[in-house]
Amino acid sequence: MIRDRGRIKWTSMMLPEHVKMLRDWVKEDVYEQEKEVDEQQLELMNDILSEAMEFNQSVTITHYRNRNYELVLGIIHYWDELEQKLHIVDKFEEIHRIQLKYIADVRLSGDDQV
Repeated sequence: MIRDRGRIKWTSMMLPEHVKMLRDWVKEDVYEQEKEVDEQQLELMNDILSEAMEFNQSVTITHYRNRNYELVLGIIHYWDELEQKLHIVDKFEEIHRIQLKYIADVRLSGDDQV
């Protein structure tokens, strides 16, 4: 049975640039690919966004940011037609500006006390 130090043994023979490249490569494995939204889902999201803006309801928006999907829970404060961005205020009073092309999913939240 061979008992060695595994990666530690080989790291001393590698250049620092190679070690950094290997670490970056491991980080890239957790990145998510951006998914395309079909026409029916776009229509449904449009209906939900319109209803949420009209009745001031809270929404849960899934959007693509920094190579990962993130959730934002809040109330739609403003729709910027010029930049195609939604301005959403969450329950901590932070404003999130999300471009429409990065939105993957929109759902009405059950909690309207945001």
